[in-house]
Amino acid sequence: MAPREEHMKSTDRVLRISQLDALELNKALEQLVWSQFTQCFHGFKPGLFARFEPEVKAFLWLFLWRFTIYSKNATVGQSVLNIQYKDSFSPSLRYQPPSKNQKLWYALCTIGGRWLEERCYDLFRNHHLASFGKLKQCANFVVGLLKLGGLINFLIFLQRGKFATLTERLLGIHSVFCRPQNAREVGFEYMNRELLWHGFAEFLIFLLPLINIQKLKAKLSSWCIPLTGASNSDGTLATSGKECSLCGEWPTMPHTIGCEHIFCYYCVKSSFLFDMYFTCPKCGTEVHSVQPLKSGIEMSEVNVP
Repeated sequence: MAPREEHMKSTDRVLRISQLDALELNKALEQLVWSQFTQCFHGFKPGLFARFEPEVKAFLWLFLWRFTIYSKNATVGQSVLNIQYKDSFSPSLRYQPPSKNQKLWYALCTIGGRWLEERCYDLFRNHHLASFGKLKQCANFVVGLLKLGGLINFLIFLQRGKFATLTERLLGIHSVFCRPQNAREVGFEYMNRELLWHGFAEFLIFLLPLINIQKLKAKLSSWCIPLTGASNSDGTLATSGKECSLCGEWPTMPHTIGCEHIFCYYCVKSSFLFDMYFTCPKCGTEVHSVQPLKSGIEMSEVNVP
């Protein structure tokens, strides 16, 4: 029976990151509500709520508290993460929501504390009398003690994973799941497949620019179709001079690259400028120099059938 209870406690235990995320969501919601509220009075006189800003904020936070913690036992951030508050002082193992007194004290410590801090700051800033000097020092001392207590509580929270804030520890309320969390098995087959294809695509993107497609094509064509006949004979030049080896048309300003094939000047020159390792697509000969045709064969002779 005991191992089963321990297993239930381990599955119902709220992660530290979830509790911290709930606090951050609450802060984001407060900022969003305040920005929306101030935009409603954008066309009014500037500084309309400057004198009463702490009271207005306290009223808005009290409104949120009424419809979140007081009625649903959870903040907005906790509701998003399937978390709610539980009374830690209750001896029962079943879920016991926070009592009404705990909820009221929570509002007093959070909303009232922030209102008092902002109002005291404005009071001490606007009054520089000597009578306020000792009161300001006492207030700063109390705030320092609360900050120190919050830091110590946070360190304990990181170790034990319970009571994320000092207010929760003092009131005896901690976070639990609204519904029991079932341990689920996560399959990583889809993720592994995606990572494999992603790595393969990155490898191809890196490899393809390093491959000389034209040279590879010329090598494959030279292996598949072996060349026959003399390489420098006039008859071969005459036969191959009827068309450009790149565009397949009648060669314009015929040039050669050192092999028996003829090219248009613009075809071979643009290909050579684009790829300095350009080779003949027919025989795979590398380009040594692009020279005009000087074999003594006139184009009229080449055109003879």
